[in-house]
Amino acid sequence: MESLLVTLAGVVFALAANQFSPRGLSLTRNYFPATDGSGASVVRESPVNATHQTPAEALLTQIKARGLQLASSSQVVAWFHDPRRQTHKLVFIDARNDEDFQKGRIPGAWLFDPYHPEQYFTNIIPVCQAAEQIVVYCHGGDCDDSLTAAGLLLDIGIPGSKIAIYGGGMNEWPDTGLPVETGVQNSAKSRKEEAP
Repeated sequence: MESLLVTLAGVVFALAANQFSPRGLSLTRNYFPATDGSGASVVRESPVNATHQTPAEALLTQIKARGLQLASSSQVVAWFHDPRRQTHKLVFIDARNDEDFQKGRIPGAWLFDPYHPEQYFTNIIPVCQAAEQIVVYCHGGDCDDSLTAAGLLLDIGIPGSKIAIYGGGMNEWPDTGLPVETGVQNSAKSRKEEAP
């Protein structure tokens, strides 16, 4: 009986710590989404949806709650053509993992995997501090890795007023007709010398 009480107390403590942690895990998020044969995410309706929001609506609610803005596809295309992008005053941050980053990304994007931030902070912090506009994206749709990455940027002092989330992400980017960059040459590690 005593071991059961100790276990129960441990579970309660862990849940409470997770709830109050700024980096706590969402207990309702699917961290391993199903994919179809091509690797694209398959959206499944959650059996428990207390607010009756679609995944996109829930993500928009979270974005607004953090004081961030959601960027439309047309806004992201305009930013891609903005001359500030060439001088790193406007930067794109890819919040996916290295494998996805190498398979295809918005040209010139900086890799920032929010599940291994310590590997990227050295390169990302100076870039984001110098930027006037930061566009964070992930796969898009119900993927909220971009929101997680933006939250980490907020946590290190980057103002939310200059962070936008591209909700369509890489699932939508090819539809813009703009190029997709592949390979490792522009990863954050190899671009350290380019940082402002």
